[in-house]
Amino acid sequence: MHNYYKAEIINDKLASIQTQSAIIANEISKYSDISNANVNSFSGVLQQYSSVNEARILLVNPDYMIVLDTFSVEKNKTLLSENTVKAFDSQKSISEYDKDRGCIEVVTPVFGSEKSIMGVIVIDLSTEGIIKFSVEVSQKTYVIKIALITFLIFLAGVSSKMITKAFRKTFDDVDLIAMGHYDKRIEGNGYSELEHFAESFNEIMDKMHNLDESRQEFVSNVSHELKTPITSMKVLADSLNNQADAPIEIYKEFMQDIVDEIDRESIIIDDLLSLVKMDKSVAKLNITSTNINESVELILKRLKPIAQKKNIELVFESFRPVVAEIDEVKFSLAISNLVENAIKYNQIDGWVHVSLNADHQYFYIKVEDNGIGIPEENQDKVFERFYRVDKARSRETGGTGLGLAIVRNSILMHHGAIKLHSEENVGTTFTVRIPLNYVE
Repeated sequence: MHNYYKAEIINDKLASIQTQSAIIANEISKYSDISNANVNSFSGVLQQYSSVNEARILLVNPDYMIVLDTFSVEKNKTLLSENTVKAFDSQKSISEYDKDRGCIEVVTPVFGSEKSIMGVIVIDLSTEGIIKFSVEVSQKTYVIKIALITFLIFLAGVSSKMITKAFRKTFDDVDLIAMGHYDKRIEGNGYSELEHFAESFNEIMDKMHNLDESRQEFVSNVSHELKTPITSMKVLADSLNNQADAPIEIYKEFMQDIVDEIDRESIIIDDLLSLVKMDKSVAKLNITSTNINESVELILKRLKPIAQKKNIELVFESFRPVVAEIDEVKFSLAISNLVENAIKYNQIDGWVHVSLNADHQYFYIKVEDNGIGIPEENQDKVFERFYRVDKARSRETGGTGLGLAIVRNSILMHHGAIKLHSEENVGTTFTVRIPLNYVE
């Protein structure tokens, strides 16, 4: 490092002396003869320069005689140094750093008015002070580096301790959550990395909490829904047992009610099984290239008798032939539920309009009706399991509250989307969008 600073300083000084030597040579060239006494009027400037820069300046004529020496040591003596001779012969400036002598020497020609050489200027500068300065710079730089490294090590130690403490606190919070404190949340403690981790972790915990609540609610709803028909059957059976001499008509009526409750129980179980099968974690799709137009027409044909019972007009409008990669069973189940709901929750002499369209990426199915509609405050919940807008009406129509949950799961399994628009006493529109090409 010391040699680097030394070389840099010497090179800078050498360049500076070369420039100054050229300026001095230009000033002296204004004299007709450097041996003329008038040149002595410029000697004061040279003496001042020599004193300030601690440099020795010699002015040598073409006879190699020293006509000026700022150190007043060798005036009128002959100088036949190698660099002086070279400068006279080549008429070019010569400069070098003599490492052995420990000095910088610059020899610059002085030209007269006719471009003839009048003499040369020799500037000698000892590098002892430069070397001493470079050593001081190197030492100070070394001290500064040691101090800086020490400070950085100290700072790293303090920062590491603070970061470790923050991480330990975060991991302790995670351990508490793992032990069962699920309402606990972690903090980032002021560090951006931990803030991001804490935000993601807390978001996962919130989702797990919501999922746990949803599962508990689902279990409660399943228990209630399965228990209700059983309770009804028990009440009917107890009534028959308590009426040994009841008329045959009463027996038939009660037995029919029991059969209806059994059918209801069967429907609930079937819907539950459909939901379980479509659970994302275990679901498998049997994807085939399917003619969507034909599939929808088949669904409507199957549901037409139900619509005719209420004199509901069932219309299908296809804008173009559509072929897509779907699981036909799950797709049919979803569309059947949508159309069947549109029929069930419609008025007598109403209408249900089903349309099919497509672009280069998706196909779209729209199911519209002019039925009772869904209140705005209930629209965000209709896809939840066991949610029913009107429980009494759902029981009358045989609804379990699982149909739209099945629809949503089926559509999502196809990487699709479903939207709802409804107005009370005006009607409801469900819009389904599914990719033409299925990608796992």
